[in-house]
Amino acid sequence: MPLTLLADAQSPITAEATALQSAPQYFQWLHSWLPAPFFHTQAFLLFFAAVFCLYWMIPRRWQMTRICVLVVASFHFYAAWSYELAFLVLGTTFADYLFGRTMNLIEGKRWRFAVMLTSITMNLGILCYFKYRGFFLNELFDGLTRLGYHPGYQKLDPLSLFIPFGISFYTFEAISYAVDVYKRKIPAEKSLPRFLLFILFFPHLVAGPIVRAGDFLRQTHRPKRWNWLRAQVGVQLFLMGAFKKMAIADRMAQFCDPVISNPEAYGTGTCWLAVLAYAIRIYCDFSGYSDMALGLAHLLGYKLTNNFAMPYSSMNVTEFWRRWHISLSSWLRDYVFIPLGGSRGSRLFTYRNLMLTMILGGLWHGAAWGYILWGVAHGLMLVIHKQFKDFCEVRPRLDAVFSSKVGTLWRVSFTFFCVSLCWVLFQPDLSKALQMYGQLFSVHKGLALPLANKSLWVLAIFVLFCHVLVRSGAWAKIYARLPAPVLGTGYAVCLCTAMLLAPDAGTTFIYFTF
Repeated sequence: MPLTLLADAQSPITAEATALQSAPQYFQWLHSWLPAPFFHTQAFLLFFAAVFCLYWMIPRRWQMTRICVLVVASFHFYAAWSYELAFLVLGTTFADYLFGRTMNLIEGKRWRFAVMLTSITMNLGILCYFKYRGFFLNELFDGLTRLGYHPGYQKLDPLSLFIPFGISFYTFEAISYAVDVYKRKIPAEKSLPRFLLFILFFPHLVAGPIVRAGDFLRQTHRPKRWNWLRAQVGVQLFLMGAFKKMAIADRMAQFCDPVISNPEAYGTGTCWLAVLAYAIRIYCDFSGYSDMALGLAHLLGYKLTNNFAMPYSSMNVTEFWRRWHISLSSWLRDYVFIPLGGSRGSRLFTYRNLMLTMILGGLWHGAAWGYILWGVAHGLMLVIHKQFKDFCEVRPRLDAVFSSKVGTLWRVSFTFFCVSLCWVLFQPDLSKALQMYGQLFSVHKGLALPLANKSLWVLAIFVLFCHVLVRSGAWAKIYARLPAPVLGTGYAVCLCTAMLLAPDAGTTFIYFTF
């Protein structure tokens, strides 16, 4: 029955899960009750219901008590998966709190810079140790072996390495906090519970969106009042996210995952359909999680950054990055691209900064050549778009052609085509990506899709229709005119449809590994 997905989403088999066998009995029980940090499971919904009721039962004047409840709940949420790494996150967060307070007390810019650098080094060091040590050690092993040397260690199995969920997300949050305090953009947070909540807040802890300290910490100082309208928005966002994840993303995974894992067994046409399915899957998977995270935060009185704005309706790759994973793209812009010099120098200087920023963005996603090349590809597309934009500006007729309705449709289609092709690289196994490209650009016969094409096209057209409806502004007008009973019925239908269309075995969120 598809309803079993809500009861138990499929968890990845990792070293962390087996490590829990030696954990204290309390944490073993916690893991058995909440085995994975998935928002669309019965275990999590029960957990959130308990936190929600306890949180709002506390009087408004006891705001600090409410914050402490959320901190404890967030720690338990992470500890249910790995108690050791939960204490690690807790320890590094406490260290970042002390670094921030220290910078606030120091007047000398050089000493403040030294403290900021220490904070960044600590966070990046932990990130590199957990996420990148296996990649670099294995690359070093292969390089020395090719030169005829025999390293004194064996190659590491990536599946045997501990990689904390969400480490890339909360590392970037801690770095942005240290930089902003150093530059005096924000004061260092004096309250330890408030700062712990900034990093540990469970809706955004494991897969974002990346929150800025200036936005979130300000909210922790405002007493929270129950608001039915805000609760309605939260429930609507959660249901939309569940629908994207369960009815679309998990469904598309059944089309694309078998093909991506073994592309040489499938025909050329099938591989092209798998590329389309994967592009839709990764969007609905990640934006679905983000919608659920935003909805849960609203139900607790907090507002997180909107992470997506119909990215597949973008007319060029620059616009795509303004609409896709907005919290990451804006972070890279503010803390990497602009500090490198941004676009203040020559064209070559600007292009270099774009390439370095996107390569770092690719490496942020994963320690594998596929992710790095994905960043390189997007960097090249951004450079080419800037060159083409400059070329069109001095040719008004050409600019008019591309600005027409037909030209706009062509630009949106071409951008989606290029972005979808780049998604082929978005995996840890580069050899599979190269095999996939080989199948795409030379005619091969092979197996057909594992499921009927009809449902793939129905979901693809549905996603396209939603993009057009929202991008044109029609949805905002329709939504404003719909009566409350109709809206409620619509969202109830979304939930029922999600549970009915969801496969028997759910898939993990793609961005949990980042």
